[in-house]
Amino acid sequence: MAGVGRLFLAVVPNDEARHALAARLDQAFSDDPVPGRRVPPDSWHFTLRFLGDPGELGLDRVLHALEAASLGGTFRIGLSGLGAFPRPGKAEVLWAGVDAGERELIELRDRVEDAVEVAGLEREDRPFVPHLTLSRIRPATDVWRWLEADPDLRVRWTVPAVVLMRSHRRHSGMEYEPLETFDLDNP
Repeated sequence: MAGVGRLFLAVVPNDEARHALAARLDQAFSDDPVPGRRVPPDSWHFTLRFLGDPGELGLDRVLHALEAASLGGTFRIGLSGLGAFPRPGKAEVLWAGVDAGERELIELRDRVEDAVEVAGLEREDRPFVPHLTLSRIRPATDVWRWLEADPDLRVRWTVPAVVLMRSHRRHSGMEYEPLETFDLDNP
């Protein structure tokens, strides 16, 4: 059976939100750019569920389960503040957190997880920490000064859908291709 590539389910900011966040980051860090390889705004997303390569049959099952699932309604999401994985003193990832719509995003992730389980994949055990990756840092670096700068990242948008994405490794980093969209209900 042929592989379908490395897939994941995500929430993707709209163009207006991406442009606004990029402008706020550029303004906040014009004199002291964040370390590492910045993720291009077109690649920003919240990963709800990594699928790996489920194969064609597995992908068909996931698509069917998501189409049949009740994913809930649209909601507003907002960004605020920076964080780091695994920890600020030795960060490998710098990210933007969520201050509005976090509960709804977690509920959406749970509904997606339920649908993926119906499709025959095991539930993920790791906790879900909603974040938007801004920079990947190698080697790990202390990022406290960027976190303490507390930039104004208040960017808001309405989440209309879950997007099935395929990742491609390129020389310039990862690129993401949207494959399928699963609309949320309008209230």
